[in-house]
Amino acid sequence: MIETILLENGINCDFDRVHVDWSPAKLIEHSVSHHEAYLTSTGSLSVSTGAFTGRSPENRYIVDAGEADEQVNWNSKTNKPIDEATYKRVRKNVVRYMSQRRHLFVIRGYAGADRQYARKVMVVCERAHQALFIQNMLVRPSKDELEVFGRPDIMVLAAPTYVCSRDRDGVEPAAVMLDMNGKQIVVAGTGYCGEIKKAVFTMMNYLLPIEDGVLPMHCSANVDPDTGKTCILFGLSGTGKTTLSADPARLLIGDDEHGWSPRGVFNIEGGCYAKTIDLTREREPDIYDAIRFGSVSENVKLDRKSRAPIYSDSSITENGRAAYPLTHIERVVESGTGEVPSVVLFLTADAYGVLPPISRLSREQAMFHFLTGYTAKVAGTELGIKEPQPTFSALFGEPFMPLDHMVYAYLLGEKITQNDTRVYLVNTGWTGGPYGVGHRIALYHTRALVKAAQDGSLDIAGYKHNDVFDVEVPNECPGVPRELLDPRGTWDDPAAYDRAAADLASKFKENFEKRYPGVDLKSMTRVR
Repeated sequence: MIETILLENGINCDFDRVHVDWSPAKLIEHSVSHHEAYLTSTGSLSVSTGAFTGRSPENRYIVDAGEADEQVNWNSKTNKPIDEATYKRVRKNVVRYMSQRRHLFVIRGYAGADRQYARKVMVVCERAHQALFIQNMLVRPSKDELEVFGRPDIMVLAAPTYVCSRDRDGVEPAAVMLDMNGKQIVVAGTGYCGEIKKAVFTMMNYLLPIEDGVLPMHCSANVDPDTGKTCILFGLSGTGKTTLSADPARLLIGDDEHGWSPRGVFNIEGGCYAKTIDLTREREPDIYDAIRFGSVSENVKLDRKSRAPIYSDSSITENGRAAYPLTHIERVVESGTGEVPSVVLFLTADAYGVLPPISRLSREQAMFHFLTGYTAKVAGTELGIKEPQPTFSALFGEPFMPLDHMVYAYLLGEKITQNDTRVYLVNTGWTGGPYGVGHRIALYHTRALVKAAQDGSLDIAGYKHNDVFDVEVPNECPGVPRELLDPRGTWDDPAAYDRAAADLASKFKENFEKRYPGVDLKSMTRVR
């Protein structure tokens, strides 16, 4: 069957050199012996991804085949179209190139822990460490499932050493191409494994709403082991999503990609892809200890003698990563599934210091903040930034959402209503003033707020309405000083707070009106 599928996809080679579903040990052995990678002192496989140490949005395309792809949101700047002829030319050249490789690796897995909504994925790649990476990131089939796996729903071809040429291919030097209609993905010219992971996620974000009515989410999820209640956490980089989802009192479902179906929440992945910059066991013990034999570390500086990873060294990149299976973490939900969420948390690091540390949202407010996807860049983190800068990434993962944003927003609204799910906006950023004047909200206070939201105790003392941001602010929270709940009261100059709050609220409104003209903010319905 594997040979037939490869031949049908144009790959014609010596099939004795095609290695199917190798174990992690065999993949690691091959990778080291063929000089793809080193073993670190922790047992992790350490690789360099070459020129590309992160995703390359300018080299990422979605095939535009006319009416067949009319559901793609071509108005989004992140959905870059490529004509079908160019895509087919690149794919043909990549297939020919892969047919000539000395070794090819095939990994089969599921995108989706809930098999009712999962898609069978087959990845064909030219390097063993890529195979180990995707084996870690996909949900691993059981032996019985592999025996009846059959034809894949999604096919991925990954050729990192194929360098695209504009004369030959029409694009250069790399290409990540998604054919939504054919459910095919080509990754060429880049060794960054995250391109494979995010391409599969993007494909699922296209298929799940259209074919299953499932809401795909760029979020983490965990569950209370005593009550079984599930919480999902959205948040852009720097908001504390990883830290707060890795709660020692809860079990982790997953840290990045999930689906919300009528049956509940399910992890789309079978592993984690964690940033390693400044990683320590004290800060992130689960991640630190998970980077062991069977994991893949990308672009992490090693000590030459000891081969020990130097996580504080960003000389290669600040985007060092480690991919490991969820089985490397102790407190996880083995099934990768959970109940319908009782709580949704939107995390933001407000560097202006004006958002309440937590506020409850109505259905309409939840849809608004979902579409807004706000956080703030801190002054000094990037060249030229002198003061906090707002960042808006719709759906908390805009580059990976190929449909009209309202499709996802309406799905969220429907599910909140159907399941009576409580939604909160959590500010993990500043209070008492903006960055440089105020201070960051203490992690133990944020943890207390999150816990109270999850167990419902936050609702006991009631709420008061914040007119500026149109949210409900709790009157009390166990373990949190009352004065912290009202950000205005934490500023030395209340008038300065009022000006800063009004300014951020106007930025919210301006962004929304620019991105979603014709959408009524109050009713969140399309204006006809």
